[in-house]
Amino acid sequence: MKRKYKMIDLCAGIGGIRKGFELTGRFQNVLSGEIDKYACLTYEHLYGEDPTGDITTESFKKRIEDTPYDVLLAGFPCQSFSRAGKQAGFLDSTRGTIFFDIADIAKRTNPKIMLLENVDNLLSHNKGDTFRTILNVLVKELGYKVIGVEESSDGKLLFNTKDFLRNSKNFGVPQNRPRVYIICFKRDYWTDRVDLLTEKLPTSSNKKLYESLHDVLEMGADLKFFLSSGYLETLEKHKNRHKEKGNGFGYQIVNSTDNPLPISNALLATGGSGKERNLVIDTLNETAGKMASSKKTPLNDRGVRAMTPREWGKLQGFINYAFVDKEGVDHFSFPKEVSNTQQYKQFGNAVTIPAIEVMANFIIDCIDILGGNQNEG
Repeated sequence: MKRKYKMIDLCAGIGGIRKGFELTGRFQNVLSGEIDKYACLTYEHLYGEDPTGDITTESFKKRIEDTPYDVLLAGFPCQSFSRAGKQAGFLDSTRGTIFFDIADIAKRTNPKIMLLENVDNLLSHNKGDTFRTILNVLVKELGYKVIGVEESSDGKLLFNTKDFLRNSKNFGVPQNRPRVYIICFKRDYWTDRVDLLTEKLPTSSNKKLYESLHDVLEMGADLKFFLSSGYLETLEKHKNRHKEKGNGFGYQIVNSTDNPLPISNALLATGGSGKERNLVIDTLNETAGKMASSKKTPLNDRGVRAMTPREWGKLQGFINYAFVDKEGVDHFSFPKEVSNTQQYKQFGNAVTIPAIEVMANFIIDCIDILGGNQNEG
């Protein structure tokens, strides 16, 4: 029987990265850390474990130090780094950010492998200095081989930022969601065999969950998801104002009939804008003139609505995929305390599980190249 690698799930959200790794059958979670109260409720509901823990605190770092593990997983937020003096080192310039705490944990506990996930803006953040600093910390100060990074003879790190960017639309779901993935192997543990890992990160998946957004949408949604006529009119005015200025901002209907294979825009945790860029036409219910409890004006007569949280969950691989058992029963659900607003936020903050699953299988392939169990024991 092949060994299961122990992992810790930091900045855990509702456990999407964890689930992607668990789907491979080769990883076992031993500790989680998350500070958002409602995300913790959902996480415990799904996994039976309370992930509450602040990775910036000394007490939680001590918990990690006391927990034997192999793989560190973290979907950390993108934050500004300070400008440190040359003597301070790259790590010092990240102080006060979540990345600093992740790097500090890695320095204390020496995980054999790490996967870090972030928004695509990380690559251009602070004119690219933020990403360069992260790579310098990982390679030069923590001693990791980062997939996609080579070191020149004079010590300069050579990389192409595009090699870290992967899009959910290429991993089985119809969602345009570019994200940064950083995969690292500890040089001291795996030895110089890590230099055999010259391969780039996977660019796509053979598994297709849906042909297009048409297969995701569940028509005839509850009236509460339909826009009021007044709100739709406001959105149209806003879009027209920007259009006159030559901007492409504004609401978007993503299932227009002129596109046979539509995909959604990226789902966002920021509420309104994430929904407004992903409106759909749903004419299965007659909405013209009807009122919904939370609306100040009657519903619009075009059938324009927001996608439902359930549809967002399908686009992220939580619903209709990751929690489906061998009998075909889907075990994903939210606890009753989690509102629709929180559900949108949690899915918008989450990773796309099928993309993470591919990255986890890539790590297993790398372990095989490195000799697998030769260093175990």
